[in-house]
Order: sequence, then structure tokens, then C-alpha cells
Amino acid sequence: MKRPEIRTELPGPYARKILERDRKYISPSYARPYEFVIKEGHGAWVTDVDGNVFLDMNAGIAVLATGHTHPEVVKAIQEQVQKFTHYSGTDFYYQVQVDIAEKLAEIVPGAQNKRVFLTNSGAESIETAMKLARYKTRRPIFLAFQGCFHGRTLGALSLTSSKAVQRRYFSPLLPQVVHVPFPNTYRPPLGANENNLTEVVLDYIENVVFHHLAPPEEVAAFFIEPIQGEGGYNVAPPDFFKKLKELLDKYEILLVDDEIQSGMGRTGRMFAIEHYGVIPDIVTIAKGIASGMPLGATVARSSLMDWEPGSHANTFGGNPVSCVAALKTIELLEGGLVENAEKMGKMLMDGLNEIKDKYDIVGDVRGFGLMIGVEIVKDKDSKERAPDLTNKIINHAFHRGLLILPAGTNTIRFCPPLIIGPDEVTVALEILDESIKATLGGA
Repeated sequence: MKRPEIRTELPGPYARKILERDRKYISPSYARPYEFVIKEGHGAWVTDVDGNVFLDMNAGIAVLATGHTHPEVVKAIQEQVQKFTHYSGTDFYYQVQVDIAEKLAEIVPGAQNKRVFLTNSGAESIETAMKLARYKTRRPIFLAFQGCFHGRTLGALSLTSSKAVQRRYFSPLLPQVVHVPFPNTYRPPLGANENNLTEVVLDYIENVVFHHLAPPEEVAAFFIEPIQGEGGYNVAPPDFFKKLKELLDKYEILLVDDEIQSGMGRTGRMFAIEHYGVIPDIVTIAKGIASGMPLGATVARSSLMDWEPGSHANTFGGNPVSCVAALKTIELLEGGLVENAEKMGKMLMDGLNEIKDKYDIVGDVRGFGLMIGVEIVKDKDSKERAPDLTNKIINHAFHRGLLILPAGTNTIRFCPPLIIGPDEVTVALEILDESIKATLGGA
């Protein structure tokens, strides 16, 4: 069984030189949880510039669905680069842009009569959805959940509410965005409990938000994440989104499904919303779509995405190299990686639940497939958030060769490449267990 190999102190001597230059030239706005400097990666394993080998259980923030440098993806990229690298698809035409749009129309939930706007990133996909929703409905207001993350550009940031630091000093943001409590099954809002959570939150939307804050006839769209990402990998009750869609349809409000982190097979389904049996009006995609190449998409039914030429465009969206990477990525996902995400996710979830039973500071384990959050608390009874313990566990894991990331204030996220096997899951669980012990004062 392959294991991490830590050969130097961390960060190592060459990494320290790069970190010194980084501090001089790179914006300090980036939040780095630990000092890892990558040199190369293959599959689920990465090597830093000092030769230390790590198990990657974050996949570049849920981006590298097919793992690092998958040979078939690399080959597709090389072949396209030898043909042409760019020719703006918003002004001209090329086949691979049509190919990926056609494929997305096929796999996104709902009938295949869809159209696709290709972007460079998740935030840009959200911005596209915001503009499209307003264009089509002629309504000004958006709804989103407390704790959500939809991006950092000013429009997307107006929806985002996962952390105050992400919004601080950037006001005024886009007006008329109303945030409502997320039906968090571990921390039910509004005095609800696990038995009435769906009803309480929907009642709040209809009888508080629609009556006092946002007249429903002026609401263009409700932006949701099937699993909240940066907010802490929070999960809603099984019946929530279907009932929410029924409520929105009642008032002709669009449901925008943000699959930027949860989509492209990560949860054991191609899109996380499929776990809830809901067909959204608009779907936004990025991250795992192209195995690390910059690409995003906004997908809607043709009757909805019928805006006039010139109303929205970009320069680099649908880059041909990114498009071929996405086509190969989807081929690999459909060829077994989505199924593997479900299978390995179950193994990882079972192991994490065993760890939960072992330690009082592990309050909750939740998610689908290979999108799993482990919430760290001071104790199970109080559920008091423990961000300091969370960060210590993550740092101990780094020094043992496991790369994991936080989500929210006190959750550890597992979002590894979808190519991982039982050995990688076993090693990750062992190192997490060791890291919790070390945090609590053990060896």
C-alpha cells in the first residue's frame, strides 16, 4: 500500500524560498491553510518541490475529477494545442465548443432541448445565470441561502454569505438579494428540528420573506447549492428541494442549481441535485468539468436561454483546449468514475463515521459520494464550533502527508479525485485518526 513520504521538515528548504517570493509578489488576499508547494502530481498523489510525497484528498478544491495528469486528458490537450489554442467562440465557430455544449445538454437533468453559455469559471457561470434570470423574467430580486457560496465577483458575491470576510469592505453590493436560513440538518434554524425542518424553512420563505421582504412577483430566481460547499458541506433534508421547487413554480420563480463544486460526478451522481429528484431551471457548472483546465458553463432550457445576440458574451469562455479536456473528462466520468465516487464515498463515509463514534470532538459526518464534511466541535452535546481544533487537525494531517481543506468555520472537507481506490481511502482515514489523536494531545 502506497503511503506518503515526508523526507524534509515542512515546508522544506526549496519550498521556503518560493514562499518568500510569494509573500513579496502575490496578493495576500489568498487564504492558504498550510505551506504546500506542488511540483508535480499523478493520480491522487502529489510531490512538493523538496521531494515530499502527499496523498491529495482535496483535488485542487474539487477540480481534478480525473486526478492529476490523467494520461487520456493530457493526450487530448496535447492534440488540441497542436491545432489551435484560441479563437473566440463568441465571435466565431469551432466544433469542440458545439461538442461540449451538446454533451452538457444531454447530461444536465431535464429534457435535451437546452442551450449552453460557456465561461471561464464558476463565478462567471453564476454571473451569467443572474443576468439570464433577470433578462428572462424582468424581475429584480434574487434569493439565496445563508451560508452559501456562489463566487467572489461583485454580482456573485452579492449572493455569497458563507463568511463575513468575503464581503467586508466591498459594499455596496448588488441590491435586492435576500438571504434565508438554510435547512441545515445538523444545525436546524428557526427553532426547527429534524422532523419539521423542511416545513419550517418553507413556511418562513412563503410567509415571512414573500410577505415582508421580497414580493414573489418581483423575485427572478432562487440560487441554491444541493450541498453547501464553502459554507461547511451542509446537507438539506431529502424532501426539501423538491418541495422548494413546487413553491417556486407556484410564483414562477426560477430555481438556479449551483453545481460548481458538487457536480461532475462528485457525489456519485453526475449532478448532486439528482439525489433530490429535482429538475432545475438553470444549472451552473465549473471546477470538475475539465480536469483542471479553466472552463465553466451555464445551462438552461432553450426557451429560457433565448436572449438576443450581443446581450451577453466573453472572450475566453469555451476555450478549445478546455473544451477537449471537458469532453474527455465526461467520457471518463461516464466510463466508471461516477460509479467509483459512489462506491469509494460509501467506504470513506463508513470509516469517517467510525472515527466520529471514537471522538467526542467529531460532531457530524455528512455528504454524498466523495463530497463529505466532518464537523469538528468542542463536544457532541453542545455542538459548539471548534475552528482552532479544526485547523490543528488539518495541519497535523499535512505534516503526516495528507492534504485536506477546511470548509466553513469548523468543517474538514473531503473532496478527492474520483479515481481514488480503497488503499487511498484507508490511508486517508488512518492519517485523519492519527491527526485527531495528535490534536487532542496524543502521539
